[in-house]
Amino acid sequence: MDENHYRSTYAEINPIKCAFEKAINSRVCNCSKSSRFNLADREGVACESAASHALCQELLMLLREKARFALQQTQVDGPLPHNAEIKIQCGGVKGMIELFKGLHPDQTNAAEDDVYAVIQQALDDFERLNALPFSQIMQQVTAYQGRKRRGAK
Repeated sequence: MDENHYRSTYAEINPIKCAFEKAINSRVCNCSKSSRFNLADREGVACESAASHALCQELLMLLREKARFALQQTQVDGPLPHNAEIKIQCGGVKGMIELFKGLHPDQTNAAEDDVYAVIQQALDDFERLNALPFSQIMQQVTAYQGRKRRGAK
């Protein structure tokens, strides 16, 4: 299957692409509003809710904007390289999970790796996503190390 055909088929079967697809496919987190599918030899993640997708898009946009310094970027106005996007998505979710563990140490949350649950917790605690303490979250973005390349020593 050529790449153009793959992309058009992907868009047909996945009308709402999950904003945190890279983090979910990396097995860093999950989402109760997503569903996985396979196309050819690749795995995709679809969002099942337009409202939750809008929240995830807003959070991802904020994470990208706040991560400019951590990624040594002056502007983030287009697609980022894969490694940078992985760092933002995975580190951002991990940073938010760590933030809420610190804010609610007595609370055990079985869905702590659920992106949607984390966003809902953020809205409960801070009312708006742009009110999050991004300086704390960015520590995890900066520290996040993706998996090593195969054959790298």
